[in-house]
Amino acid sequence: MEVRSLGYRTDLIFPKFDGQILDRGDYLVIRTPTNPTFYWGNFLLFSKPPGAGDLENWKSIFAKEIGPPTRVAHLAFGWDTMHGEMGEIKPFLDAGFNLGQTVVLSTEHVKVPPKYNSEIVIHPLTEDWEWEQAAQNQIACRPPEHTLHDYEIFKRDQMQRYRQMTRDGRGFWFGAFLDNQLVAELGIFSDGKIGRFQQVGTHPDYRRRGICGTLVYQASRYAFENMKVETLVMVADENYHAARIYESIGFQPREHQVGVDWWKKSGL
Repeated sequence: MEVRSLGYRTDLIFPKFDGQILDRGDYLVIRTPTNPTFYWGNFLLFSKPPGAGDLENWKSIFAKEIGPPTRVAHLAFGWDTMHGEMGEIKPFLDAGFNLGQTVVLSTEHVKVPPKYNSEIVIHPLTEDWEWEQAAQNQIACRPPEHTLHDYEIFKRDQMQRYRQMTRDGRGFWFGAFLDNQLVAELGIFSDGKIGRFQQVGTHPDYRRRGICGTLVYQASRYAFENMKVETLVMVADENYHAARIYESIGFQPREHQVGVDWWKKSGL
């Protein structure tokens, strides 16, 4: 199966590094054995949106390919479209699935954000204490629907992956610091000429100061100059203000990506 979507295509940079991608013809199986609680590291990507009867069909495939409900506490499905096509989505929503709608943005150059913060110091992370602060920041940015205990397990495993990718020369993790305190961070990784952002996060106590835009701008410049990428890709929630921040730096919407997930708290 050839993936057309820029969003999902760059998503696959990460399981290519330390996971498994199995091509079944009309769908891909993506597994991340190092982080089994990562919903979107252990999911199915289909070639087209869901049709009639696909809720039970896809659940059956997931149980076979990823694991049964007795062993795996989530379900996650994506489909390879570029314009946000939903297909027969209603049965999934009625069954308690969460609908994820994201906009895929990209750029070949960046411009200074209108709200530039000159107080922060930005550089790639190298020291253990910097990586620990980055993990703590990611946990502090936890979505409220996830428990702290479960989210910390997932996030620390995920940050270990990113750190290993930086060691292997696949990209960089950048921190924005005020007086040696990390207040925002993100990663950029590449698989050739395209670079993909990961986990842009500003600590809740430091938001609305222009830190996010400044960090994305400086990290983008670094990537163009030092990673030799030609295009940078960012995926953001369509309904979240961050997408507008990225557009102010030069990113433009290119695609609309859709997926659904469920975990046990939903009560399926």
